[in-house]
Amino acid sequence: MNKLNQLLTAAGSWLIRSLKWIGFLVIYLVDSLILQAATSKASHPQVATRLIGIMLIYSAFLLAFLTWRYWQQLKKNNPRHIGKTPFTAKRSWQLAGLFILMLVIQFGWTILINTHVLSSPANQTALNTQILQLPFWNLAYAILLAPFVEEMIFRGIFLNYFFRENSRVMNFLGVFMSGLIFGMMHVTSFSFTLLMYSALGWVLGYTYLKFRDLRYNVTLHFLNNALSLLSFI
Repeated sequence: MNKLNQLLTAAGSWLIRSLKWIGFLVIYLVDSLILQAATSKASHPQVATRLIGIMLIYSAFLLAFLTWRYWQQLKKNNPRHIGKTPFTAKRSWQLAGLFILMLVIQFGWTILINTHVLSSPANQTALNTQILQLPFWNLAYAILLAPFVEEMIFRGIFLNYFFRENSRVMNFLGVFMSGLIFGMMHVTSFSFTLLMYSALGWVLGYTYLKFRDLRYNVTLHFLNNALSLLSFI
């Protein structure tokens, strides 16, 4: 009976954490939907401006809430000793190496698309269209806000919610699952494109556990988005 109660308690705790994490994801998606609505009204400047104003206010609350929740979570349970690690020359070179790895993934992906082995991802095509309609705000959102929020949700909160034990097995599973889910948020079908997005997520997941500091992830994600999106203009 005690074992059954323990199993039920563990299952209930896992379910609650899952619902909370999905909730974080939903409030982020609402923010992006507001921007999409503003973009669709780009031909009506007054309406678009109002929606952008709503998005900015919502984004400020979103950032504040997620930041507060992330640090509260680490205060309660932080077996990996995540925090703020000093930025040294050695870490800067390691970070540069991981960025080069992301560039290699992106470069290989681009070759496969240009040679028509793969089709251009639907979500990337949609984002490019949005940038053409409302350039400044879509670029600012994708380059500045998205990396911070996505790293908080997909790496920081996710790993400490579901893979909090600091062991090789749990670290591997955590990085693998966070990257896979990250990929599935960009591509809904099982395909080679999903693998490409997941690979970027795996690099970011490894970065989080390597440096134990979310700022390194945000920096990598920012550089990746900035390079890929600004080259589109």
